[in-house]
Amino acid sequence: MTQEIHGTVADGFEPVREEFAAFVAGELPDYEGQVCAYVHGRKVVDLWAGDGVDGGSLYGVYSSTKGAAHLVTALLVQDGTLELDRKVTYYWPEFAAEGKGALTLRDLLAHRAGVVGLDAGFSEQELADDRAMAERLADQRPFWRPGTAFGYHALVVGALTGEVVRRATGRTLQEVYEERVRAPHGLDFFLGLPEALEPRYRSVQPMAPTAAQQVVLDAMPRGPHTLSSIAFNTHVAEPGSMEGYANSRAVRAKGPASAGGVAAARGLAGMYAAAISDVDGRGPLLKPDTVAEVGQIHSVGYDLVARAHKSYGLGFQATADTWYPFLDAGAFGHSGAGGSQAFADPRSGLAYGYTRRRMAFPGGAAPENERLVKAVHRAALAAD
Repeated sequence: MTQEIHGTVADGFEPVREEFAAFVAGELPDYEGQVCAYVHGRKVVDLWAGDGVDGGSLYGVYSSTKGAAHLVTALLVQDGTLELDRKVTYYWPEFAAEGKGALTLRDLLAHRAGVVGLDAGFSEQELADDRAMAERLADQRPFWRPGTAFGYHALVVGALTGEVVRRATGRTLQEVYEERVRAPHGLDFFLGLPEALEPRYRSVQPMAPTAAQQVVLDAMPRGPHTLSSIAFNTHVAEPGSMEGYANSRAVRAKGPASAGGVAAARGLAGMYAAAISDVDGRGPLLKPDTVAEVGQIHSVGYDLVARAHKSYGLGFQATADTWYPFLDAGAFGHSGAGGSQAFADPRSGLAYGYTRRRMAFPGGAAPENERLVKAVHRAALAAD
């Protein structure tokens, strides 16, 4: 039985609905997902599919959370509260332990710190608590000389930058995000989900790989103390599952800034639209110079954790180089392990968000984003 596609598209964006419908028709019958896009601050795509789902359903978006976290740091840099080329220790003296004293905030945001995790790992309780993680990371010896290479700080970069934010402002990163970004724009993108909104949350479902995909998963290197294992905290005795992390009420309640966010596609796209465009009479959150700086590539090449070519701006992925080369230079955003994707393409004025319930193979942005982003981008260019 073919799933019905719900929602609306603006004139000229009908091909996006067609592409979404074609993709959903080939998915498992229990597929749930949403796609949303803005162009120059106007919502042009707002679609969803799945039983019991609507445009306001909320999903665990894993590392797409980093986009919200680093929008906060961008705002504080823009204000002058934070300075990119100051040492992290100017704000957080304890971070100097074990040879980390020379690291700048710029290098921390660009995944160059070398502190991707702990030798001994984190407990489940600590993974839900940025303050607890930051306290332990301050004493951790880096896994490479800070500033000399880069690697994805998957579960900790939000805690590290969050501690800088807390020391500089006296407020948690989550509090600043709520006050300056989420609440003023009414975004369905939470770093700390209120208990009253729990009924809107759709629990993450585990990946359902095909036989061929399972062969690929089984062949992935799984050394107990590789950089990847340490970065994703899978080297501990009881690492837990990816879906279990997002489905933990403790994680959703505290909203750890690396991967604990909860959002609808509307919230993801809406946040990036608010960052770069006038939306509903409100001016963009970021000035053009700030947009250019956060989207400028700071780390590019071989990622020591991912063991692949990656590109990062200041806390954000360089979306055109990492994911979609047809986008313009300076596009910035962040994908999430469950399959979510979110970004802004400032030159075209495009802001995009995608969520899905079942974790996608092989992790990271779900492959269907390629076709959906192409369809949205093509329609956006035609509309200009």
